Order: sequence, then structure tokens, then C-alpha cells
Amino acid sequence: MGQSLRERIKQTAPFEGPAQEAMLNLFVASSTLRRRVEEACQEHELHFSHHNVLRILRGAHPQGHPRCEIIDRMLDPSPDVTRLIDKLVDRGLVRRSRSDEDRRMIIHTITEKGLNLLEELDPKIQKVQNWFDERVSDRDLRHLSRICEGIYEEYPSTKPPEHSPE
Repeated sequence: MGQSLRERIKQTAPFEGPAQEAMLNLFVASSTLRRRVEEACQEHELHFSHHNVLRILRGAHPQGHPRCEIIDRMLDPSPDVTRLIDKLVDRGLVRRSRSDEDRRMIIHTITEKGLNLLEELDPKIQKVQNWFDERVSDRDLRHLSRICEGIYEEYPSTKPPEHSPE
């Protein structure tokens, strides 16, 4: 085991141990999956993080979420979520509005155009998921999920630094 990873990252020295090898394998596998999703998103001039925000807002449709709630739900919180959302607003995929309960709070909602874009993108993302599913048995998928949860369960979610007040 390990020869394939060593070849992929062009490492000639042996790994420090199984933990280093597994960690690097996890990085490479995660990067591979992310690149495949990015390729699907790029056809629609989106990045992985844009797609993630749109999916979060689709799940909260029609109520929406404030920026801090979007950050808490992101797979990989960006340090500048405001700028990321700005791009989605500029494209007409997300709408901003003031909360009725607290006029200081901005609520972000996905627009009909954003919902339609996700509907178009969903089969392409499903194709990546199917590609992944073909490579790993259901038993191993469940085991992999348990392993991953064990890695991050005691590590708190980190929030990126605030750049602008809402």
C-alpha cells in the first residue's frame, strides 16, 4: 500500500507512518472529488463555494438565511462570504432583504433564477456522486463516513473573520 500515492505526489521517501499516509490520501481524494464538482460548476461560471451557498439557500427556501447562518452551514467556510454572496446577487441568483423582525439583519434568499440554475446543475453533481459511488462499496462508504466524523467531531467549526457588519 502507498505506492500509488507516492507516485501521484512524486514522493520517493517512505511516509513517516500510516497516519501521514492516510492523511495525505484523504487530502488527495478530497481534492479529486472537489475538482470534479468544480468542473461541473465551471460550466455555469460558478465555484464550489457558490454552489454550496446556493444549495444552502435552496434548503432554506423561501425563508432564507442571514450571512452568519450561511457561514455556519458551509462545507468550507470562505473568509469573505460577503464578496461571494455579492457575486451571486449580481448574477440575480440570490436576493438580499431586511428582516422584518430585526431591520439590522440582512436575509439572503435564492431567486427563481438560482433555483433553475441548481436544477440544471443537479444532474452534473449527481454524475460526480455516481462516479464516487461506483468506486466505493456501500459498506465502505458507511465506514468512511464514520471515520470522517471521528476526525472532525471534536474539532469545532471555525468561522472566518468578519469583514463587514450586517
